[in-house]
Amino acid sequence: MVEKLFLLVPVGSMCALFFAFFQAKKVLRFPEGSDLMRKISASVRQGANAYLKRQYTGVGLFFGFMFLVLGVMAFYDLLTPFVPFAFITGGFFSGLSGFIGMKIATSANARTAQASSESLNRGLRVAFSAGSVMGFTVIGLGLLDLSIWFFLLKYVFYVNLAGNEAAQINAISSAMLTFGMGASSMALFARVGGGIFTKAADVGADLVGKVEAGIPEDDPRNPAVIADNVGDNVGDVAGMGADLYESYVGSIVATIALAVSAKYNFGGAAVPMLMAAVGTIASIIGTFFVRCGEKTEQKVLLGALRKGTYISSALIIVAAFPVIYYSLDCAQYPERIGVYFAVLSGLIAGVLIGFFTEYYTSASYKPTQELADASLTGPATIIIGGISLGMFSTLLPVIIVGISVLVSFFTSGGGTDFARGLYGVGISAVGMLSTLGITLATDAYGPVADNAGGIAEMSHLPAEVRERTDALDSLGNTTAATGKGFAIGSAALTALALIVAYIDEIELKASDFTFELSIINPPVLIGLFVGTMLPFLFSSMTMKAVGRAAQNIVREVRRQFKEIPGLMEGTADADYAACVDICTRSAQKEMIAPALTGIVSPIVVGIVLGVNGVAGMLAGATASGFVLAVMMANAGGAWDNAKKYIESGSHGGKGSDPHKAAVVGDTVGDPFKDTSGPSINILIKLLSMVSIVFAGLILKFSIF
Repeated sequence: MVEKLFLLVPVGSMCALFFAFFQAKKVLRFPEGSDLMRKISASVRQGANAYLKRQYTGVGLFFGFMFLVLGVMAFYDLLTPFVPFAFITGGFFSGLSGFIGMKIATSANARTAQASSESLNRGLRVAFSAGSVMGFTVIGLGLLDLSIWFFLLKYVFYVNLAGNEAAQINAISSAMLTFGMGASSMALFARVGGGIFTKAADVGADLVGKVEAGIPEDDPRNPAVIADNVGDNVGDVAGMGADLYESYVGSIVATIALAVSAKYNFGGAAVPMLMAAVGTIASIIGTFFVRCGEKTEQKVLLGALRKGTYISSALIIVAAFPVIYYSLDCAQYPERIGVYFAVLSGLIAGVLIGFFTEYYTSASYKPTQELADASLTGPATIIIGGISLGMFSTLLPVIIVGISVLVSFFTSGGGTDFARGLYGVGISAVGMLSTLGITLATDAYGPVADNAGGIAEMSHLPAEVRERTDALDSLGNTTAATGKGFAIGSAALTALALIVAYIDEIELKASDFTFELSIINPPVLIGLFVGTMLPFLFSSMTMKAVGRAAQNIVREVRRQFKEIPGLMEGTADADYAACVDICTRSAQKEMIAPALTGIVSPIVVGIVLGVNGVAGMLAGATASGFVLAVMMANAGGAWDNAKKYIESGSHGGKGSDPHKAAVVGDTVGDPFKDTSGPSINILIKLLSMVSIVFAGLILKFSIF
């Protein structure tokens, strides 16, 4: 029965990819507008393609090196021989999902601007359809890669383990965890590199253009304006796509790894993939309910997107029951139906985290409006207010995730069987991400709307068009923050499951080893401190990278304003290519050190402090990383929407002193929400996956 149900996984994959293809064709049927609009869109597309080509070339060298390292480890029987290939495919599909999403986004920006000139609902449909391509490409490729590896490893390579289902699943999960490590590695490079590019351009353009020169956002006289639009695509689309792909497959792979210790074997391993397949169908149905009228109020637009998400969630609630009932043979073992409530726990937790993220970052609610009020007394007070808001906003997500962990643990049987309780925690992370198709669609549409606003400004379209694209862009900031909330919340649950998988892997490789995880054990305590510090070190490196790159953009924009005659009068063209090149070179250079930190740290800690120290490090990084990521994402989103709230007419509107103060706050929040914050959730999972993959090496060479 379970094996027949498992066929739903590749079917779900094909449905997602077909729907993504259908949505892409739909977007490309819309007109691009005037010759000038097409020219601007082509410039953005050319810059984004050039950046990704250079990024993938550099990252390809890293993957080639890691393939050799993993191959040597496999040769010495420290890993199975399939691990190096799983690592490559994980990275490849992660990068491919981001690339496909970026290609359609750069083709949809001018089309969204043109559609917005006709109606707000038409503009939303074009941008949302483009975002849907990103969302369903991610889950389609994720399920495709997962099902290929699962079938391949189960039915071809491990025929010698026939009859020993537990050994089969254990061998499969070991290889697939490396597939997850490849996806996480690619995601970290893409998120950090893309985040540095987009925020350097954004900060430089705003500080010189808006604050110093007093010209509008996306004014064609600003030399950094094309780089800013390119950055939206390489960071907020390609980088985000790789990021959410990693989150999606990471939660599934982590839960598969726990199926053996929970004694669920093949049925337990199939559940997370079947839930993802069911979520795909539910998300496709939900997209057809996303539409709005012509009101630009944020509550109306948010309601339009919420409708689709809530309908998808309701469908999953219904469909999850038979999936778990038949997969876990609940007719014979009725106590196993508790896993269903773990799915509900994760799904409800995701919806709640999304709602409260929206509450703290949307201009429709009091916290962001009060943050805008702080601009009346200058940049310092709005920065203080934003940091305070971000810190306070961590309270409810921590409580929600804590309750979800308890509910999923005990309803899954954790009171009598610890391993089954932890399996429930892993399943709750899958439940949280089960609506990823539509959640990511609402997230990815934001950069398309942002680009559309820029094209409307540079093409001198009527003011009402920019008003509509600004409304869509402001909504995009909120949905982007909500998407980050989902990713960060699921990262905490997935990281907990991966820590358990790490302990299981050590015990499997060294059956005589006994963990000593008491907090008073020095290696554990030191590892805890090191792990707690790592997200802060990582954030410091990425923030400083954005700062250095932004300084180069500021100097270049000032130079062009000063040295190009007629630029400020609009009679001469800016050198856009110079700013694109600066951002590209800076991002490629600056992304290396932060990304390598996540890969090297577990190995170094393991050799110095041993496997107990690594366990402490993973616990510390998960706890501090979760809280820091929520704080940075929400503070950044609130600063951005406080600025847009003022631009809509509050406190003097555009060009006023409060607006200039809000722009300064927004430039601080840019690397918070789009570089450092979302990268942390990748970091904490990558630390765990590297620890698992290199467990044999650590056991062999550790000092302790």
